[in-house]
Amino acid sequence: MYKRVKEATYLTAEKAWSYRAILRYFYIQHERMREFLFPEEIYEYLRKSDEFHDYSEESLHQDLDALVRWGNLIARQESGKSRTIEEFKKKRFRYQCTPYTVEFERMLVQLESMGETFGGSLERTQFERLYQALGKIEQIALVHKQETDEECAQLWEDVMSYLRQIIQNTSDYMAYINSEEVEDRMQTEAFLVYKDQFTTYLRDFIIALQGTALQIQDLLLGLAMKELRGFFKQVQQHQEQTFRFDDDKQEDPYEEYKEKWSSLKAWFLGNEHGESEYEMLQQRTNETIRRITRVVQRLGERHQHFRSRKKDYLHLARWFGTIEDIDRAHELSSVAFGVFHTRHFFIDHIPTDDIYVDVWDEAPMVHETKPIVRNYREKTKAGAVTSNRVKKEEMQKIHLEQKQREKKMIEQYIQGNEIKVEDLPIVEPHVRKLLLSWLGKAMAKKDRTIKTEIGKNVHVVLENERIRLHADDGVLEMPKATFQFVDEEEVKA
Repeated sequence: MYKRVKEATYLTAEKAWSYRAILRYFYIQHERMREFLFPEEIYEYLRKSDEFHDYSEESLHQDLDALVRWGNLIARQESGKSRTIEEFKKKRFRYQCTPYTVEFERMLVQLESMGETFGGSLERTQFERLYQALGKIEQIALVHKQETDEECAQLWEDVMSYLRQIIQNTSDYMAYINSEEVEDRMQTEAFLVYKDQFTTYLRDFIIALQGTALQIQDLLLGLAMKELRGFFKQVQQHQEQTFRFDDDKQEDPYEEYKEKWSSLKAWFLGNEHGESEYEMLQQRTNETIRRITRVVQRLGERHQHFRSRKKDYLHLARWFGTIEDIDRAHELSSVAFGVFHTRHFFIDHIPTDDIYVDVWDEAPMVHETKPIVRNYREKTKAGAVTSNRVKKEEMQKIHLEQKQREKKMIEQYIQGNEIKVEDLPIVEPHVRKLLLSWLGKAMAKKDRTIKTEIGKNVHVVLENERIRLHADDGVLEMPKATFQFVDEEEVKA
């Protein structure tokens, strides 16, 4: 899976023009069931093209050798009689293209015929064919209808083929109708000619899809894997009858059948990872129909915008002229022109997010309308200066009392004019916080001496040893520290 695909080298090589022409001829002959080609035949084919008028046989042999090295061709020496001495000296080869080359060229032919736009289609019959094939499998699994191994294998291949066609065609067609090219065409007036045909195509597909897909869902819900084991066993037996020289066999084909069946159920029924692809296809098709409706409506409004409504106004004027009752005239006016002198109310906020609440169920709100005058200014009231002297004194008193308590608490841990952290008992959290703040401030000083909040100078001595500081709320591991209280003269010295 992760190896380099050297067989694709010819598509991007410097001489891709000659490599691709050679291998395209091999692919055409392979489709005609001619497997082995000689260089002379290839050279004769290439010379018919104007691009190869200077192409020599020597260049052809070099290109064939390169394609053999890359695994695109298989060279086999011709063991028959040589017709010339030159052929005898040179080893005469015939060439056969490899499976990789055939698949590459087959894919390129499909891409070339596809063009630059997505293909695909919304085929209703594919769902019907899939349902019929699944119905036969249901009869074999539940009713135990006798079928040959070959018939079971063909049914399984039909189911997988129909599913692949459904997935590929629907995804490609959805990509096509959502492409930029289709989007641009929808904005033109010419789209109005195709709108009915386009809408009918999508609507018929939705109707057929809903009917058949629901039947497929019911069928899939009624089939369990244990009931399908016998059917898959017959499919496996038929595949094992295919003659191959190689001895490589799948270790457990049942697991592969199980995964494919799970993918089929997930496409129609969904799984634990999300909704089914069938529901998404239905939603996207309905959304496309709504999008077409909106586009047609906009185009119609644009077309009506430039149309003269003189005849409409004259007809309305004659209508008003025939009405003798003023109240009936007011009623017609309200229908034709709407309400006159409509007042719009502006509110500063939305009281609720519920869009279904009626206006009369809401509480009234007050809105102050400001005059639209250039020199208008809002009125302001002069505020008085409030004295907070009493509060400040109380806060100051509380702060001083707290500092005094902290000072007394710290003094009880001082032993011999110093505090050794390793000798401290279990301390209060704010004591630990205070010591750590002293330690942090001291580390920023060159002499490790600071002025503390309690009015004393502290010199911090750190050692490489690690200790534990126990507090009421936990244990802190920190370097071994000693806080020495020094006088002012010692600090100056």
